[in-house]
Amino acid sequence: MAVWDDLVGQERVVEQLTAAARAAGAMVTVGRGAGQAEGANASLMTHAWLFTGPPGAGQVTAARSFAAALQCTSPDLALGGTPGCGFCEGCHTVLAGSHADVKYVRTDGLSIGVGDMRDLVLRASSYPTGGRWSVILVDAAHRLTEAAANALLKGVEEPSPRTVWLLCAPSVQDVLPTIRSRCRLLVLRTPAAEAVADMLVRRDGVDPDTARLAALAGQGDVERSRRLAVDDQARTRRTEVLRIPLEVSDIGGCLAAAQRLVDTAKADAEALAETQDAKETDDLKAVYGAAEGGKAPRGMAGAVKELEKRQKSRATRTRRETLGVALLDLLGFYRDVLALQLGSTGALANEDQRQALNRVAQAGPAEGTLRRIEAVLACRRALDRNVDPLLAVEAMTVALRAG
Repeated sequence: MAVWDDLVGQERVVEQLTAAARAAGAMVTVGRGAGQAEGANASLMTHAWLFTGPPGAGQVTAARSFAAALQCTSPDLALGGTPGCGFCEGCHTVLAGSHADVKYVRTDGLSIGVGDMRDLVLRASSYPTGGRWSVILVDAAHRLTEAAANALLKGVEEPSPRTVWLLCAPSVQDVLPTIRSRCRLLVLRTPAAEAVADMLVRRDGVDPDTARLAALAGQGDVERSRRLAVDDQARTRRTEVLRIPLEVSDIGGCLAAAQRLVDTAKADAEALAETQDAKETDDLKAVYGAAEGGKAPRGMAGAVKELEKRQKSRATRTRRETLGVALLDLLGFYRDVLALQLGSTGALANEDQRQALNRVAQAGPAEGTLRRIEAVLACRRALDRNVDPLLAVEAMTVALRAG
């Protein structure tokens, strides 16, 4: 299975990245780097790429597939084969996250700090140790602090000949102009529901009807669609969220719905903490050689404090992401309501909730639905500004009742 098979509905992007990987292979053969390319290869391959697109479109998947294609060592390449076979050691180790020359930069917290980015820029100045290219993939580049973004700019401005930067962000506006001007921009589109459903049937063995409903409910987010197709808990939580428009008939219902939504997000964060925080703390103590019940070795207290800070930031991000998914589901519900009120004949994202959609659509005018959509968007903006989640969600549910 080629590495490109994970990209759903992105044929144009796959074509561009395949051509760039083939050009990159030619550069390695003649001993040139991305910053030293000549001729046709110069127009196809460059040292920095920026992947953008709507949530779930597959920015990180595209970047990881490209990294694998750059490190591909398939013998078929000499015969004109397509880079990114998915079976060779280069492809396999990149996809598994164990390739020595591919560095993944992720954050469990709310931002990527300047210290981490300076270390990456220093690493980027060296040649690959065994692979064809040194690749640095920055997931969520929009989470870089201002100082970290300025540190990244230095690395992108003065690239090493055999280093490639792959940056992922929701939109080009989320990246500093000085950085995006030095990157090749690739914009991924929202994949069609039919393409996502076909992938779920082929890759995950989901029955066609379930795959179709999950693809529609995922609203173009491939991973969200997969979770809805295979995870009973994800489907249950979505159903609970979509009950909210029917429960906000009085103030008591508004407050109860808001509390339930926030409690669910908190439970998700606590569940992650139970499985991950304790292991990280035990691993850190093992590194310092701390004995059970004994005195903490020198320097361990500061390391534990820093770890707890990161864990707290991760918990905050988990709560936000859970609420964000719920708000997207609500937006999709009211969009479908508006479509019914305006007589649209297009496909509904929440086809399985047709009865509830008809009930809400018949209860008021389209103007009220537009105000409810704005209330959900206002809640998202409030959460981004660090407003207390319960207050933000309560304000939203009361606004949903008012219409």
